Amino acid sequence: MYKQNIRCVLLAVLTIFSSCAPDSQSETDGAQLIQDAEHGNTFSDIENDLVLPSGSTVASMIATPKGYDRLSVTSNSFGEFLRNLPMKPAGSAVKQHDGRLKSNQNVHVAVIDLEIGKKDLHQCADAVMRLRAEYLWKRGLYSQIHFNFTSGFRCDYSKWMEGYRIQMDGNDAKWFKKSNPSNTYADFWKYMELVFTYAGTASLSNELKRVALHDMQIGDVFIKGGFPGHAVVVVDMAKHTSTGKRIFLLAQSYMPAQETHVLKNPNNPELSPWYELDFDGDLNTPEWTFNSQQLMRFE
Repeated sequence: MYKQNIRCVLLAVLTIFSSCAPDSQSETDGAQLIQDAEHGNTFSDIENDLVLPSGSTVASMIATPKGYDRLSVTSNSFGEFLRNLPMKPAGSAVKQHDGRLKSNQNVHVAVIDLEIGKKDLHQCADAVMRLRAEYLWKRGLYSQIHFNFTSGFRCDYSKWMEGYRIQMDGNDAKWFKKSNPSNTYADFWKYMELVFTYAGTASLSNELKRVALHDMQIGDVFIKGGFPGHAVVVVDMAKHTSTGKRIFLLAQSYMPAQETHVLKNPNNPELSPWYELDFDGDLNTPEWTFNSQQLMRFE
């Protein structure tokens, strides 16, 4: 099921098609992995020895290749937050919002352990926005939590905290006072689901600023805004101690709404799940191809 809202069909349709394409049902390898997962088996092709079964965060579950050290990050930064995201046990399958398994289980090495809700909303750009907003919310930086709808309307969480809610009139949105001020996590999640409904890759790509590939930081986003589009987020980086070569990890959600997962590198199984920063031409991820001009950053 695609994102829907009967009060604003046109806007919802634009949001749908700004997201990634649905999972294909034809991947033989993925079907076998689903069968294994349904019988309680861990995946047989967990990437080499870089994925550590004892790990519980991105940093502790995914080791760096020989000769590489993780880049230093500032305390309480977005990079530190992403590096320390909680992970499900090694070998976990990616689940969709309705509890079913993602049809293609052959694209990931690890699953981020965060609830995604029961609605078909938490897709590619939504996962990126959620991680950014979750970091800001936990830091108490509420005024920095804001996203634009596809229509261009800016939806500020600080306004939501005051008890205001959104009223839709066709494609136009406006605030109205509905409840007392509140800032519970349940309220925050309702705000995020509203954003998921009316925002997507097209709106998010217009909010982010373009950065050069050699300036990549943890938290940057490869994004193709459009109809359809896709987005993946850099969740960690490392550097070779002698050559200075840098590598990075990518995470995504997809469509239908599903858990965020750390991607394999289909181009280099020995380095996977790490990607080399100095790639030539296109960046091939398991379910989308980006180019070096599509790296962007939150202001």
